Amino acid sequence: MEQDVESPAAVRKPKLPKQAREDLPKQLAEIDRAKKIQRYVQKDGKCNVHHGNVRETYRYLTDIFTTLVDLKWRFNLFIFVLVYTVTWLFFGLMWWLIAYLRGDLDHIADGQWTPCVNNLNGFVSAFLFSIETETTIGYGYRVITDKCPEGIVLLLVQSVLGSIVNAFMVGCMFVKISQPKKRAETLVFSTNAVISMRDGRLCLMFRVGDLRNSHIVEASIRAKLIKSKQTKEGEFIPLNQTDINVGYNTGDDRLFLVSPLIICHEINQHSPFWEISQAHLAKEELEIVVILEGMVEATGMTCQARSSYVSSEIKWGYRFMPVLTLEDGFYEVDYNSFHEIYETNTPACSAKELADMAARARLPLTWSLASKLSQQGLAESEQEGQDSKAGPESQDKAAERNGEIANLESESKV
Repeated sequence: MEQDVESPAAVRKPKLPKQAREDLPKQLAEIDRAKKIQRYVQKDGKCNVHHGNVRETYRYLTDIFTTLVDLKWRFNLFIFVLVYTVTWLFFGLMWWLIAYLRGDLDHIADGQWTPCVNNLNGFVSAFLFSIETETTIGYGYRVITDKCPEGIVLLLVQSVLGSIVNAFMVGCMFVKISQPKKRAETLVFSTNAVISMRDGRLCLMFRVGDLRNSHIVEASIRAKLIKSKQTKEGEFIPLNQTDINVGYNTGDDRLFLVSPLIICHEINQHSPFWEISQAHLAKEELEIVVILEGMVEATGMTCQARSSYVSSEIKWGYRFMPVLTLEDGFYEVDYNSFHEIYETNTPACSAKELADMAARARLPLTWSLASKLSQQGLAESEQEGQDSKAGPESQDKAAERNGEIANLESESKV
């Protein structure tokens, strides 16, 4: 059996530039690494967690109102229509049953007979009367008479129960419509977080903004570091949550979110990024979850917006582009530059190493000179002990060295 085999010489791979050939493996490695990262919270704020093997499902029914509100719109509308339809059918059946048991259906054409409900001649008319009663339409063609006590009781029961059903279902739909989840769609987070110097300190920063003119009242921001850890006792804690201070002690976490703000986390000895350098960050598997909360000004309901940053989305040595400009009598925000960043001069070492270098650079001259003199004095005392055994020539050399030390001390005092 013959097969058409394409000759290897017939296929030519495009020749890439040298720089492209060198960068291609790195880019492919970054793409593969990004695919392997499993987010805890998606960029749009949805939590990537599914609950399985929940055996106590009865707990959902104990809070049926919240369960209905949390359902998707198609199921919510289906239940809304189903509840009303079942209620009308049930009471329509009860009205038909009363007419059947009283014999009203056998005396439809009898003018001397007083039925429970006038002009009720079958199940369809009983169903229509049930709708008119529960919705309080009252067309006037079908009317209950005063010779039917069981019908009066059923009328009271249907009126009360119908009011309860209306209050429950309409309240559920109102809460479903007025949920502030869509309000969170206009609260935006920057695509990347950055690490750079601010006021001489290494800081982690990200930007938040509000696209609406109606503001978020009492807005506050929080951040969590999601990273698995192993304790000293050997216990493995998956997805451990560590708080990231974004101004809780100083009140900077309370935002006046009128224009886009850059949220800053100072990397100090209490920060989980204290010992993380640029090279170390590229190898870390971590995720930063940011949570923005506040009340919607129009409705007064609490709104929450979430986003996250994995290690590949934290850019070391970058800053955010300015978005606020002063125009003629007002400030203008350019949201085209909201996600843009630019590179800046930033040390690649960790904040701990940076603090150690700064501490060594701040050492006073007198302390360093005294330490050098003390070290030199110890070495010379040992040398003098050896010179005393050597003879008078070595003692003359020791006297010259002592004179040099005295001159250094006098110069340091001056």
